[in-house]
Amino acid sequence: MTPDDLRSRLEAKVPTLVCIGLTAYDLTWDVEHLPRGGGKTRALNFRQGGGGMAANAAAAAARLGARVCFWGRAGDDMAGQQMVHELHALGVDVSALRLFAGARSSVSGIAVDAAGERSIVNFRGAGLPDDADWLPLDTLARCDAVLGDVRWPAGVAAAFDAARAAGIPTVLDGDVAEAAVFDTLLPRSDYAVFSEPGLAGYAPGLADDEARLRHALARGCRLAAVTRGAGGVVWTDGGTLQGQPAFAVEAVDTTGAGDVFHGALALALGVGADVADAFRFASAVAALKCTQPGGRAGVPGLARVLEALDELKEA
Repeated sequence: MTPDDLRSRLEAKVPTLVCIGLTAYDLTWDVEHLPRGGGKTRALNFRQGGGGMAANAAAAAARLGARVCFWGRAGDDMAGQQMVHELHALGVDVSALRLFAGARSSVSGIAVDAAGERSIVNFRGAGLPDDADWLPLDTLARCDAVLGDVRWPAGVAAAFDAARAAGIPTVLDGDVAEAAVFDTLLPRSDYAVFSEPGLAGYAPGLADDEARLRHALARGCRLAAVTRGAGGVVWTDGGTLQGQPAFAVEAVDTTGAGDVFHGALALALGVGADVADAFRFASAVAALKCTQPGGRAGVPGLARVLEALDELKEA
């Protein structure tokens, strides 16, 4: 499939995606330099709004024109209520985002420096039930792709099992997690796309990314990939290692870039793009996001991405 074919598919089909996993509330401070040690740091700006891996992926895919449902859990507190409101305002179906009384939502504090690098302190929430038997799994047969992260393994496992039974591709956002989480989710994943820390943590002691990816592949996923920031993304389905270089942009804020990448990847795979084109599309979306402040706020629209695919230069 050529880039023009991908463009035609994205312009002709509105895919339906389900994103399942973490939703969080982010408090973000822009600073000249990331804080080190004790003392005070003066912020140049302050923002707040929804975050979380799968939730950000859902917001990105909706911004790119997909029909998106978000499935997840949060506390019935101020942060949880705001998450529901924001995702709904972005056009995301939140009918399966359940708020639990007495539970506490996930909240993150983020510092972003002048070079766009970030430091995150995350409270993952408390009192959220692990049970996933309330999810509307029967609706997955009408979807084009399912994306899950590693923060709710029981929910993602149930969704991936139902998606695979219906022949729907599954995309795993492989951020840092315990090995047992990956051992549960990798056999259920079609496309397991790790962050560098996530992959290194799952395969410690192996010499390089290729060895780590083959280790993950042996656990049952159909394709294993790792995003490496400015180093691009590499992947294998058992054959030769392949890669997509990052696009050269002037980064303003990298917050949420990985989440946005995963949402764009799921969208492209959902319209039938081949793997190389899907990774190229997702890389362009993530690169353009990094040129704007904010996580979700920096996500470009589809028309801008398609235009940029002919403009962006690989690093």
